[in-house]
Amino acid sequence: MTDQADQHPVNGLDDVVHQRVRLGILTVTHQARRVEFGFLRTTLELTAGNLSQHLTLLEKNALIHIEKGYEGRRPRTWITLTPAGDQALQDEITHLKRLIHQIEQGSSAP
Repeated sequence: MTDQADQHPVNGLDDVVHQRVRLGILTVTHQARRVEFGFLRTTLELTAGNLSQHLTLLEKNALIHIEKGYEGRRPRTWITLTPAGDQALQDEITHLKRLIHQIEQGSSAP
C-alpha cells in the first residue's frame, strides 16, 4: 500500500465502533449520558439478545460501563459511556466527517 492509501479517512474507522448497532449504542448513550437497556432496545429496534451481545463487546473494549440495579422492584440495566468510549465516538465522527468532505470535494486525496 502507498502512504496515500494509508492516509485515507476510511482507514481510521474503528471496526468495533463503526458497526451500525454499536455506533447507535454509543451515539444514543452519548446524547442521553445514561440510558436504560429497554430504551436502547426499543430505540435501535433490537432484540434483547442482540443488544446484549453488542453491549458485551463494547464493555469488553472498555467503551461503556454497565450498571445493574433496581428501580422499585423491577431490575434495570443502565449504560454509560466511559471516557474511552466518548473519545472513540468522537474519533469515529472525525473520520466520517473527513470521509464525507473528501467525497463532496470529488477528490481521493486526504
